[in-house]
Amino acid sequence: MACDLAVNPSDAEARQRRAANRLGIRLMMLSMACFIANDALVKFVSQTLPSGQLILLRGLMATTLIWAYVHATGAVVRPRQLMTGWVALRATLDAAATFAYLLSLFHLPIANATAINMATPLFITVLAVMLLGARLGPWRWAATLAGFAGVLLVIQPRPDGFNAFAWLCLFGTFLHALRDFVTPRIAVAVPSITITLATASAVTVVAGAVTLLQGWEPVTGQQFALLAVAAVFLAVGYHLIIRATRTGELAVVAPFRYSGLLMAVALGWVVWGDVPNLLAWFGIALVISAGLYLLRHERA
Repeated sequence: MACDLAVNPSDAEARQRRAANRLGIRLMMLSMACFIANDALVKFVSQTLPSGQLILLRGLMATTLIWAYVHATGAVVRPRQLMTGWVALRATLDAAATFAYLLSLFHLPIANATAINMATPLFITVLAVMLLGARLGPWRWAATLAGFAGVLLVIQPRPDGFNAFAWLCLFGTFLHALRDFVTPRIAVAVPSITITLATASAVTVVAGAVTLLQGWEPVTGQQFALLAVAAVFLAVGYHLIIRATRTGELAVVAPFRYSGLLMAVALGWVVWGDVPNLLAWFGIALVISAGLYLLRHERA
């Protein structure tokens, strides 16, 4: 009788995995909403403030917020973990990716920059081949190539080099893929808040160096207030995406990154009147379709 009522360990494990994936999906969608809101705010402020100074101010605010959270919750952050191993590598990659992406965002429609950044799963597939020796079948190679063709349709290369910032955005996307490739390799014992703090600190330090070169300009109350709100969205987004990729299976959680693209298109239209042209829409569809196919294949 006891045996009949016993819970099958495999069923219990499957339920736990599904619950973890559902939580990871919710965290991923919330993180995307936070990042898009942050992008829109910093893009608006970038019209009147140098990029390095903007990122520095936002970074200082975000880092302060994270430290406040650490003290309020009694979380344990070991300084040594912030500057060593996979945590330090991830923070460095994120800092470089942040600058590449934001500099391109300041000169591109938010929907286009977001669409290019959605090529991250394609780069992760290529990295798996290059670094892990993964073997792809013909359909996965076809999906990867179709996805990159979609990116080119969004970038729409021109011989005059006018879209150089689109290529910079693509480079930032590659760095984001490297960052996501590194994240699962961080030991489970390292708290997510430690990774969040390391990331915010690295971005702030790099922004400080850039500001020394660019110089400092007076900051208005409106600029400060907008950057303060952006910092809140950024800090929360950092923490949510780290928790999402560590909570659920990456192949299940990652596709919901695309929810950010719909938010970006809507914001770009409402705030700046930007609407992707027909080629860009086709490219966006190719990027999303290829990414979903690769992630679904990975899950299987």
